[in-house]
Amino acid sequence: MDQSYAADVCMEPMFWFVDNFTYAIGPLFVVAVIGLTSSVVFIAYWIGLPYWWQRNPYLCVILVIIGHWLLLNISFHYYKAVITPPGYPPQGELITEAVSICKKCIAPKPPRTHHCSVCNRCILKMDHHCPWLNNCVGYKNHRYFFMYMVYMVLGVIFVIVCGFDIAYSAIMLAGDDPDEPELEGHPVKFNKTGALIPVTDVLYIDTPVVDDDFNENYEPNNPWKKRAIIYMALINSGVLVALGVLSIWHSRLIGKGETSIEANINKTETQRLAEIGRIYINPYNFGNKKNWRIFLGLVKGRNLYQHVLLPSAHEPVGDGLTWHTIHDEDADEWP
Repeated sequence: MDQSYAADVCMEPMFWFVDNFTYAIGPLFVVAVIGLTSSVVFIAYWIGLPYWWQRNPYLCVILVIIGHWLLLNISFHYYKAVITPPGYPPQGELITEAVSICKKCIAPKPPRTHHCSVCNRCILKMDHHCPWLNNCVGYKNHRYFFMYMVYMVLGVIFVIVCGFDIAYSAIMLAGDDPDEPELEGHPVKFNKTGALIPVTDVLYIDTPVVDDDFNENYEPNNPWKKRAIIYMALINSGVLVALGVLSIWHSRLIGKGETSIEANINKTETQRLAEIGRIYINPYNFGNKKNWRIFLGLVKGRNLYQHVLLPSAHEPVGDGLTWHTIHDEDADEWP
């Protein structure tokens, strides 16, 4: 009865809940992602599009093109991440480079393969089980998962930048008390008693002139539009922080040629070998540039423009069962 065993016993109910209910409620998370994304797109069409069209039609066309490019990539990569199996070891076939036997599957485990307790099977190059995808992130769909996060972060930044003026006008410049009488259309001044006196015979040269058609179409004081803008601000801010941090973290892992699970393993091995005066080297770390090329599948003539900036369903490098390492003789030439 040591501290580690006691901690495992205390955490067992949580592990049981995760294993048994995460997969069951996964579809609800997928529906939530689709619903939240659709609501943001709807509000952008409802409020943002008329605003920018009235402001500058030519700029509006450019923003629509950029927005739809981001939306296309977000939708494509999320869809592929959800429906693409992460990759499983073949059943009943000889695995030439098995590194161990899975105690739960009672089957050989290829390198970089780990058992997912939620899916209840081994996953090739497993990174983690994502409830928002209702799927494991592994060898075949890791790129889709990462690209979805990157494009979602870019999309959120795009919406925040384009909607900043709208949000500022609707939230910051809006009156706090709806029952307070407004002196619309009349400049005012203070007399010695502090009272407001309308001034009708003074014309201010720097008073902005707003088009009546613009006010009629935009309706910045519409209470439903104001609520929608606040909703957009909260959703986009939360997604930007959450997925922004996650994207940065995964970018660092990709640059080092490791997954989330391997990051913990490599950290433990580094500490263990350091105690005996040795240095641990990740066998799958070919350097930042090469690691990114392998992860994005930019081999065999594939390029950044067609296979990263545009939706692409190309297969990852290799077969997920055997992996090149820095110790291979042709490591410098591969891939």
